[in-house]
Formats: sequence, structure tokens, C-alpha cells
Amino acid sequence: MKIKAVHSIKGVSKSLNSLLIDSVASGASIGFLAPLSLKSAQDYWQGVDADLTTPYRRLYLALDGATVIGSVQLSLCAKTNGAHRGEVEKLMVHSEHQGKGIAKQLMSNLENDAYTLGIKLLVLDTRQGDTASYLYRKLNYLEAGTIPDFAKSSTGELDATVYFYKQLT
Repeated sequence: MKIKAVHSIKGVSKSLNSLLIDSVASGASIGFLAPLSLKSAQDYWQGVDADLTTPYRRLYLALDGATVIGSVQLSLCAKTNGAHRGEVEKLMVHSEHQGKGIAKQLMSNLENDAYTLGIKLLVLDTRQGDTASYLYRKLNYLEAGTIPDFAKSSTGELDATVYFYKQLT
């Protein structure tokens, strides 16, 4: 398994679709409701691919051979007064590969790259009680606060989200 930053999804779009569909089906709170259609997954990744042509989006992949088994994105702020911060988005690890430290490796690569880019602050949010919230705490992210009824779960209930931040030094 290797972690790689990519500037295009060419050649890995099928496994990215599979990763996204699996993550949503597994209950990940990443902006989609289950069941996620292949068309919706394709549309999402086409949008990410377009964003990768700008200086404001980075995509990190965990690869098992040519198959994507995990990913995370770094969104950079385009505002002049926010050039020092970035947002961690859509950390995913395929359900068959969870518990192997892949998410931690993806986050480490993202953080190292962000630091190299001059990013001083990373922010993110996740559903309250989500498995990811425990990972972020282990990675020294600090909880900034909770917003109730922020997003719909796959069962249609409203869940709270927790905002985290980490200052890079």
C-alpha cells in the first residue's frame, strides 16, 4: 500500500466510485445519503477532478496496486485573509481495509503537504460520535464545538456535527 497525491483521477475513477459508494453504504457522514448511485458518484468525482486543475484542491490516495482503497482531500482557502488555512474533506477508507492505519497515513501525508504549502491551520467537521472523531482526537485535533441537527443521516435523522482544528507547527 502506498499513499500518493494526484492531480487527476484519470485511471482510478472506477475504484474512486467504488470507494465512495462503499463509504456511504457503510454510514460515513461525507455529504451523501445511502444508497448512492453510480451516476452520483461519477458526477462527484468529475467535480473533484475539475477542482484539481485549480491550486485550491489536493487529493491523496491510498493505493493497493492500482486500486484506490482510501482517500482524503485538502481544500485550500482562496480568500487572501485565509491563505494560511485549509480544510480536510472526505476522509474515506474502504470497509475491507479499515483498521490498518490507512486513515492515519492519509492524514499524515495531507498534514505534511499542508505544512510544506505554508498552511498553519487545518479544520474539519464530522458527525458527532462518528468513528472518525476518535481518529481526529488521536491525531491531536482539538474540538472547537458542536452544531446540533447539522446533517441528515442515511436513516433520515438529523445528526450533530463536531468541528475540529489543528495548528501546524
